[in-house]
Amino acid sequence: MNDPARPIATAPVTVIKRHRIATRLWHWITAVAMFIMIGSGIGILKAHPRFYWGRYGANFDQAWTTLDQWPGWVVTLINLLTIPASYNLAISRRWHLFFALVLSFALLGFMIVSLFNRHFQRDLRVRASELAPREVAHDVREHLALRFHDPKRPAAYNILQKLSYVATIFILLPVMILTGLAMSPAMDAAWPWLLDIFGGRQSARSIHFIAMVALVLFIIAHLALVILAGAWNEVRSMITGRFTVPGHVPAHTGEDAA
Repeated sequence: MNDPARPIATAPVTVIKRHRIATRLWHWITAVAMFIMIGSGIGILKAHPRFYWGRYGANFDQAWTTLDQWPGWVVTLINLLTIPASYNLAISRRWHLFFALVLSFALLGFMIVSLFNRHFQRDLRVRASELAPREVAHDVREHLALRFHDPKRPAAYNILQKLSYVATIFILLPVMILTGLAMSPAMDAAWPWLLDIFGGRQSARSIHFIAMVALVLFIIAHLALVILAGAWNEVRSMITGRFTVPGHVPAHTGEDAA
């Protein structure tokens, strides 16, 4: 039995700096923009819920997928996420195009700042040694055991995080932006090479949709891992930049390191 006169010992904790303000601002701006763009994009999709490959596509052309082919629970979820809730193509387009600008310029600003403060080079650079099968398998086992941070370098990204962030920042988001531009008649007139890159407007629309699905899957996995890793600690680190780790840790070597 514990002696009530003696204080109960608690494990020591260390508060470290984890995210720069540029990263935090970009994260939350992108989170809001993506939520609204997904919802308004669904509203646009409902105007013609069919996808084609090539330059042209209409109701009687062969579609590679249609909304009618998707599971019922997916359609129900889509209906819940639609912006606006009632069908209004004009409003969906306005919301989508406005927040597409927000997303694009936020990404551009984040990339420029991250090059100057060396966030990309220091924290997201994938080294050849990290891609060794043994290292990747080790990180997979650590994730399965719900150990997401290296105790010696708790602010550092592991290889699975690096690969997912690099794919999202440098591949999925740019593809989303470029395919969105390729669906604009005005941009096609100014930059006709966009259609050549993606193989036509309908192919660009299909790729845009596939990239959106990949981003939604990333968001779901990201949120699940945030909850499993400790939701309050993770969210607080993205709001204040401060992250709590158990015990004493060495000097920080993550994003805020000099």
